Amino acid sequence: MELSKLFSKYELGPNELKNRIVMAPMTRSRAIGNIPNDLMATYYGQRAGAGLIVTEGTSPSPNGLGYCRIPGLYNQSQVEGWKKVTEAVHLKGGKIFVQLMHTGRIGHVINLPEGAEILAPSAVKASGQVWTDTAGMQDYPVPRAMTFSEIKAVIGEFELSANLAIEAGFDGVELHAANGYLLEQFISPVSNQRTDEYGGSFENRCRFVLELVDVVSKAIGSEKTGIRLSPFGVASDMPHYPEIEETYTYLAEQINSKGIVYIHLVDHSAMGAPEVPFSIKRTIHEKFSNTMILTGGYNPESAEKDLLSGFTDLVGFGRQFINNPDLPSRFRNSWPLSTFMDTDTFYSPDDKGYTDYPIYMVYNRLT
Repeated sequence: MELSKLFSKYELGPNELKNRIVMAPMTRSRAIGNIPNDLMATYYGQRAGAGLIVTEGTSPSPNGLGYCRIPGLYNQSQVEGWKKVTEAVHLKGGKIFVQLMHTGRIGHVINLPEGAEILAPSAVKASGQVWTDTAGMQDYPVPRAMTFSEIKAVIGEFELSANLAIEAGFDGVELHAANGYLLEQFISPVSNQRTDEYGGSFENRCRFVLELVDVVSKAIGSEKTGIRLSPFGVASDMPHYPEIEETYTYLAEQINSKGIVYIHLVDHSAMGAPEVPFSIKRTIHEKFSNTMILTGGYNPESAEKDLLSGFTDLVGFGRQFINNPDLPSRFRNSWPLSTFMDTDTFYSPDDKGYTDYPIYMVYNRLT
């Protein structure tokens, strides 16, 4: 099948993408001390054949570093580390957005810097466990419910982080409102049991996310601001609730009025999660007039089909980029994908299973 649409250029705000392939965000846990480093620059540079890279979740706050060794973007050391990454991607003609992710209740205080704490919309404990380097697997703790002033402070942290992202050379910012992290914790009535203006009705529960969109887009420009959503996702203990479609229809309408550059919709059904209904994908696309990115379960042929039909504008690929750093070249040339993937090294701290997967041409010469 000819992949002419998948490999066509695309104007994403001020950024011309060389193709419509997006490398989706994936936590890889290589940021020692929560500071991006040379190893991470190599990793992202290897994958700069994608039209757009969205980085792993990156915290705008010490309180949002719930996982081991995830990067932050709230101080100058982190800015300097991220500059290495953006330069490596830009040298190869790629574009890169940083995904700002505050883990909220999904984390453990052992993983946080001294003085930081686990905060969430309400003191509702998530079921499940999280890895800590010093004590192994630990139950998620009961988070402390954020005060009104702390909500405003977190919005300020996102604003600062977005500005630092531009200083670090990023082409834009993706707000992570998916996968059960802080922004989705506000959206869901299961994790948000507040009785003030940030809780109760779905309009109130969406308020935090919409205020963040406002602040970040005004700080760096709506044309450099995107958002990721996962309606019907169940990651990080996010049970379904009756008004999901109504909630996300409203959210899409309101986000559209902000003029941001894209919505990134993720469907994890290919990995065993419940499927995101076609109806809500269609509704969000109808309500949102700018770029739509769909991620989840795609191959080159299904991506081309949805691009040609106008169902999406860009297509995200995740895990296939782990062991195929040259994934776009493999798609374009119909080269076979690597079948070896070391899942034990997904979140380990060194280069093994990270930057040591060969590109197709090198692999062929070696074998």
